[in-house]
Amino acid sequence: MVSYNDGTMSLECILLGVAQDAGVPQAGCYCTTCANARANPANQHYTVCLGLIDRDRSACWMIDATPDFKHQHAALMAAAPGCEWQGIFLTHAHIGHYTGLIHLGKECMNARALPVHASARVCQFLCTNAPWSLLVRNNNIALIEIAPGQLCELGPGCSITALVVPHRDEFSDTVAYVIAGTQRSLFYCPDIDRWEDWGTPVRELCSTHDVSLIDGCFYDSTELKGRDMTLIPHPVIAHSMTVLNGLERDIRFVHLNHSNPVLTKTSAEYARVIAHGFGVGDQGDRWEL
Repeated sequence: MVSYNDGTMSLECILLGVAQDAGVPQAGCYCTTCANARANPANQHYTVCLGLIDRDRSACWMIDATPDFKHQHAALMAAAPGCEWQGIFLTHAHIGHYTGLIHLGKECMNARALPVHASARVCQFLCTNAPWSLLVRNNNIALIEIAPGQLCELGPGCSITALVVPHRDEFSDTVAYVIAGTQRSLFYCPDIDRWEDWGTPVRELCSTHDVSLIDGCFYDSTELKGRDMTLIPHPVIAHSMTVLNGLERDIRFVHLNHSNPVLTKTSAEYARVIAHGFGVGDQGDRWEL
């Protein structure tokens, strides 16, 4: 990672995607939302991803490498002209969050020792499973372990810190990130099980940070007809709004499943989210920290 020795830093965050791992439209789905997305590219949504930009020092990073990586990398570089890409921070080893790494291999970008920051378990997963292990052996990526709670400096007064969160951990653990600039901070939690399964009070955490981008995969527990949603334990938006009610902070829902009605801005559910003082993440949203 690039190292800075003096000056101050103004960090900008840009939302490069808002959808659940499979994006919108989702392969094999012909619901109205996915059909509309196929018919009109304006209705398509990339998998959730966050970009970090430091224009003063010409540096930028990505959080997660999604199946939409090539589009999101291009969007980040377009938003940060003249900036050098400094690496990737991974949240966990589910398909929407790391599989874009394949574009770093010799068949595509043939990156040279690009820093990839991840937990020890994610690093171990990448080292011991093909084809990701080939990226390590070929020095396309340089894995850098990040310990939970350990502050990783991006520059003077600016940092990123990993927080372990409960989630389906078939291959690795899962982290959220706190990104702190010189003036403000942002809590980024695209994937988690129920808030009640976490030892950290989410209301207290969201009240601590100026911006929170949190898992809003489903609007409520009746959304997926014919599926046992207890087997897909995300905090539904309706419940999160109750837990976080009254906080005067910028809190927006991301990681939205294709079935989620808040993807449609004319829906009653979208209106309800806005009326309660929350937001729904939009691709291209930006925040200065």
